[in-house]
Amino acid sequence: MRVRVATTALGLTAVAVLALPACSTHASQAKPASPSAAPTGNPAAAEQSKAPLSSAALQPRLLDESDLGPGYTRKPEAPVQHDDVTVLGCPALTKLGEAATGGSLDFPRQAKTTFTYTGGSDSQLSEELYSDTPAKLSDGTGRIFDAMTGCPTYQVVSGSTAIDVTSQKTAAPRLGDEQFSQLLTFSTGGQDSIVKQTAIRDGNLLLVVSGSPALVDQHLGKALAKATATR
Repeated sequence: MRVRVATTALGLTAVAVLALPACSTHASQAKPASPSAAPTGNPAAAEQSKAPLSSAALQPRLLDESDLGPGYTRKPEAPVQHDDVTVLGCPALTKLGEAATGGSLDFPRQAKTTFTYTGGSDSQLSEELYSDTPAKLSDGTGRIFDAMTGCPTYQVVSGSTAIDVTSQKTAAPRLGDEQFSQLLTFSTGGQDSIVKQTAIRDGNLLLVVSGSPALVDQHLGKALAKATATR
């Protein structure tokens, strides 16, 4: 069973699609930004790598069905409806407001897509791309994950539905300049839904992949490669 609560958040967007809202127990692993993240030897290229990309420029960097292989179908983008979502038991997330309950990660330049996978029971994969200066992406993402690490368990109330959420920090591949990863369990009506959410910041790009743990692990590297291929 899929639990849908708002889409993503800088809880990292993530789950964003899938069932995300955003808080996590120890959900992030971040490393100091690499001082050599920008290309060297070419000042113009270095400055370009720091300049934010537009939403239109991010869109073609998202994965599509041809990248994923057979069995994947892109889902139509659903209207954003998250004004009735409330987070209980996590004051830090509540304070973050929109970014924690399905908002926009505080980064207006963004592109998102979601796929269903017929090879698994109710499996989904969500990808989100954000762009801003490296400093803003690092600070914003860090603030949100700091809030998430302070909430081992919490509850999300969407309309009349209460969803219990627990999370645990998971190891993230050493990709990009900073990595964050968490495993979220959504429980409601006696059923659980497990979603993995991994975020990678690479220069002026923030990639968030969420969904079935196996699908996230399988396609994360591919998503990052495409997102950063033409910089």
